[in-house]
Amino acid sequence: MHGMVFQITRNEKHWKSWFDKEAPEEEVLPSSYDQALDCFRRLLLIRCWCPDRTIAQVKNEGAILDLEKTWEEADPRTPVICFLSMGSDPTDSIIALGKRLKIETRYVSMGQGQEVHARKLLNILVVFQGGWALLQNCHLGLDFMDELMDIVTDTEFVHDSFRLWITTEVHKHFPITLLQMSIKFTNEPPQGLKAGLKRTYGDVQTNLRSTLSFLHSTVQERRKYGPLGWNIPYEFNQADLNATIQFVQNHLDDMDIKKVKFDFRYMIGEIQYGGRVTDDYDKRLLNTFAKVWFSEEMFGPSFNFYQGYSIPKCTNVEQYLTYIQGLPSYDTPEVFGLHPNADITYQSKLAKDVLDTILSIQPKDSSSGGGETREAIVSRLADDMLEKLPPDYVPFEVCITHIKYTPMSLPAAYIALYVIFTLVQYIVFYSMLLNNTFIVFSVTRLASLRSFRMTVSMLCCNGGPVCLFVCPAQASWASSTLGFWFTELLERNRQFQAWIFEGRPNCFWMTGFFNPQGFLTAMRQVHAFFFILSFFTVLFMVSDDITQAPVEGVYVYGLYLEGAGWDRRNCKLIDSKTKVLFEMMPVIRMYAENNGVKDPHLYICPIYKKPVRTDLNYIAAVDLKTTLPPEYWILRGVALLCDVK
Repeated sequence: MHGMVFQITRNEKHWKSWFDKEAPEEEVLPSSYDQALDCFRRLLLIRCWCPDRTIAQVKNEGAILDLEKTWEEADPRTPVICFLSMGSDPTDSIIALGKRLKIETRYVSMGQGQEVHARKLLNILVVFQGGWALLQNCHLGLDFMDELMDIVTDTEFVHDSFRLWITTEVHKHFPITLLQMSIKFTNEPPQGLKAGLKRTYGDVQTNLRSTLSFLHSTVQERRKYGPLGWNIPYEFNQADLNATIQFVQNHLDDMDIKKVKFDFRYMIGEIQYGGRVTDDYDKRLLNTFAKVWFSEEMFGPSFNFYQGYSIPKCTNVEQYLTYIQGLPSYDTPEVFGLHPNADITYQSKLAKDVLDTILSIQPKDSSSGGGETREAIVSRLADDMLEKLPPDYVPFEVCITHIKYTPMSLPAAYIALYVIFTLVQYIVFYSMLLNNTFIVFSVTRLASLRSFRMTVSMLCCNGGPVCLFVCPAQASWASSTLGFWFTELLERNRQFQAWIFEGRPNCFWMTGFFNPQGFLTAMRQVHAFFFILSFFTVLFMVSDDITQAPVEGVYVYGLYLEGAGWDRRNCKLIDSKTKVLFEMMPVIRMYAENNGVKDPHLYICPIYKKPVRTDLNYIAAVDLKTTLPPEYWILRGVALLCDVK
């Protein structure tokens, strides 16, 4: 591994070709590393190069669950715990294995008052009869778990054939000692569109009901893609599907079946499924699915939800299930209207969650591998950040200084709105933040040097090397790490400094505003005072090319496009490049005009402060040119982000 960097620089072309493969974990590693690395080091390499393929590599090295081997590894004093997941229950498999091995399995489902029956069962099996005891849903009987552990460990004689099986959901109060002494496994149910369709088919289907089943599975599967799939992950369930099928059936019974009217699409998108939806853009997505799939085309022979996913011509449930069984085991994101890059986002997040969970349960030491203690790291980083922290502002002096540097040719409206309602407000808030940050770093440094003791409510470790107050991050902006947050603090300060001492910037960094909506409102009010509508023009240029501010409106930069690419020559949306998740947008001019009719061929693209697309992070929407129908980009989940971290 030590010479890998040197090998990569010598064979850059081969490594780039390997990286660009769709599934690099299944390919031969360049530079003979395929034979040189064991499975764990190969996993580390995949994690570094292709984070989205980490889980795929783990599955390559994984093993299929074998309950018999699990039983062979256990002994009378070693319980076997199964963590339940939705749609998966090992009870039948455990009982079937016991019958095959000619061992009796007796079980108790835990809950209120069931401790008495569980205690009686264990007293019989542990000492006298032997056999298997299965305690189901033990998360409902946590008070009995400590007693259960004592029975298994402290009983003087335990029958040789006794085995204890436990099923439980993950619960933070489940005894850690019982977990440590047990064999643990989980068996997740099949996931994907095929499994979802199997669950939804209960009777003979028509074209409309087949489409509803496909819609139901799709809206559920899109949740795993995070904000690209849904801004808010709604819990659509079987009741939603049943109610929608019943409504459609009633609607068809009341009309001439030879001429189907598709006005029920409103009920599907706004009421039946839309009743759960609280986000306007999520509701737009639902209505788009209803518009695209429920139309006259669905009765034609060439109709497909996606290539290979058509409406089967079947007459009974068995034929439908046979058709479903022939669907691909893995669903590309394109089946749900998303770009293939969406799978990279999903797999990367899944790998990060798994690794974060593993790290969170590791014991915390006060020293690191290099010999430097955590306290020394905290002190060093706090000193470094205190040294780089900008000086405080005096809001009144800021206002006077800025007016001094503001050209008198600018209208009074600019001075009143931009300075008083925008810049000074930011400076007042920024001044409070700088003071708070100074106190935090100073106190943290003293605490790391053990000058005094910090209480739990005063610090926030989160497993990292630095202990900080929660206050600055909560009172300012969200960031994934302290380093990113402090870097943004310095970058925002540079924009404010330039605005104060050099006059109005030619181009504004959108991410640098605490409240971008307020900034855009001030811009609108400068140029219009009544009913106005914001317009947006995407330019060819980058921020460094801007030499002067526009006569009306403002230039902004720093926005990232997610879910699509941008054709800079023709200024329109295009599909994303492979493995390019975010694309930096050129400078955008924002200005205000009187209300008018919008071009229906433009894609209304929302802007968010962060990748988490909630109402709190929503800023505005821009109209982007496209040669494809806007519905295409709605299904893609295309949005503009101020920050991608």
